[in-house]
Amino acid sequence: MNSIANSFRREARRLAADRWDLAMVTWVPLLAVALLWWIFSAGLPRHLAVGVVDDDHSGLSRQLVRMLDATPGVQVTQHYTNAAEAERALRAVDVYAVVAIPRDFARTVKQGRAAEVTLLHNAQMGTHSGLLQRDVRAAVGTLSAGIEMAARNKRGEPAQAVRVSMEPIHAQMVALFNVSSNYEQFLGAALIPALLHILAMTAGAWAVGRELRDRSVGQWLQAPLGAGRFFHTAGALLGKLALPWATLTLTGLLALVGITWGRGWHPPGNLWWVAAALALLMAVSLTAGAALAALTRSLRTALSGAGFFAAPAFAFSGVAFPLAGMPASARAWSEAMPFTHYIRLQIEQLQMGAPLATSVSTVVALMAASGVLWLVGAAGLHRAVRQPDSWGGR
Repeated sequence: MNSIANSFRREARRLAADRWDLAMVTWVPLLAVALLWWIFSAGLPRHLAVGVVDDDHSGLSRQLVRMLDATPGVQVTQHYTNAAEAERALRAVDVYAVVAIPRDFARTVKQGRAAEVTLLHNAQMGTHSGLLQRDVRAAVGTLSAGIEMAARNKRGEPAQAVRVSMEPIHAQMVALFNVSSNYEQFLGAALIPALLHILAMTAGAWAVGRELRDRSVGQWLQAPLGAGRFFHTAGALLGKLALPWATLTLTGLLALVGITWGRGWHPPGNLWWVAAALALLMAVSLTAGAALAALTRSLRTALSGAGFFAAPAFAFSGVAFPLAGMPASARAWSEAMPFTHYIRLQIEQLQMGAPLATSVSTVVALMAASGVLWLVGAAGLHRAVRQPDSWGGR
């Protein structure tokens, strides 16, 4: 216990004396989390800029433009006179898509023939493209259905019979979770712990690697001789990581409460269970970074390793790209990452309202991983303290 307390006090004094090290575990994570929250605070992307090339200039084409502008995700901001002008605007990202209405659009419809409206969109921007396709398809489909129903009513068909004949098979889409497709609840809530995972792993590598770089590891550990040396080293490592764990966990908990209760969102699952898992994720991340530094005895290598493991964790988590679509090697890498398991638990509890029994194994695994990595880091330091000639490496 003395080694834990002494190491904690020593780390607190060191952070107080170095404002930039202190910033990296206090206000910098808070600022980064606030920035991420601000980016996704709108929840739903709305009023995406769209241009129109109307070669028909008829009442029907103007009605279509008004219906497009009335959809929540589309805002008609520009009218172009030709396709070349619209293409330049797309390349300059002045608009995200262009709707082209051909000449004789209204005449073709009145003659009972199929008219075609073209949506030119940049599929490289996947989110923009998907939302625009959905809203443009809805506006065009509504206009088309209205025209057809009006024509059949004029021919004497009853309104109910028209609706049935136009859509004899009806598909009912039921969204079970995240019904409003809120990006703040879906993407923002996932990116914040991913960012803290990177910062925590970096902090663990820096805290231990700096002691080795500055050749102060012996002064820090001050390990007694005998069988208790390993336990003294393990306690000292625990005390060193306690302060960054507390500040980063507090930042994550504030973000978790702010993005749920603070935004009027009351998740169907257990928020406290998610909070416990988040605290364990910070512990795993810090001990993993510390273990890298202790084993490599190089601050540079440890920081590089932390970036290699933590930075792509979100991409392999299955949130942005489904795990089922990844190759077997990518899925194996994903399952080895602690963030994958944490974010699965978070989605189960915040979005799906799953019973706690489904998430117990994840919490147990995170606890076991943090314990194992702590012991691995302590073993690496236990060996390093007896080999002072290996200290001082960058």
